[in-house]
Amino acid sequence: MAEEKMLIPEFYEIPAKDVMDKRVLDLPLIEKDASMDRVLSVLTESDHVWVIESRGSKKLVGIITEHDILDVFSPTKEVSYFGLPGKKSLHYETFEKAGHIMSRNPIRCSPDEKVKDALNKMVVHRIRRIPVVENDEIAGEITLHQLIRKFLCF
Repeated sequence: MAEEKMLIPEFYEIPAKDVMDKRVLDLPLIEKDASMDRVLSVLTESDHVWVIESRGSKKLVGIITEHDILDVFSPTKEVSYFGLPGKKSLHYETFEKAGHIMSRNPIRCSPDEKVKDALNKMVVHRIRRIPVVENDEIAGEITLHQLIRKFLCF
């Protein structure tokens, strides 16, 4: 039992770059000007999509999750008479591009941050995945599933 307790502090000190999925080309990426049909197509394979500036750039500008799409598909017709309408009062056709629906400036971590720092951000912001960003470009991602796998193999 004492040996198990020692593993947690060591696990917490692992740099994010040693845990993250480094296969950027395999990550669910989409350009901010991609069509909603393209966004939905990518979301059939993943529960989230990282939104990048453009095809030639890996600059991370947002994220779209299944919850964002749920808001778009919501049949609730809440019309706001003050200011701009919220997502729930609009229909799918209103959103033409990924940039229209994405959550901007997702919580992120750097490759040199420790697992404990990434986990703290995930807990505080109630997220299951966090992009690893270097020089504003996505370098990988850390998911709760990856952390569990890494801990079991530790």
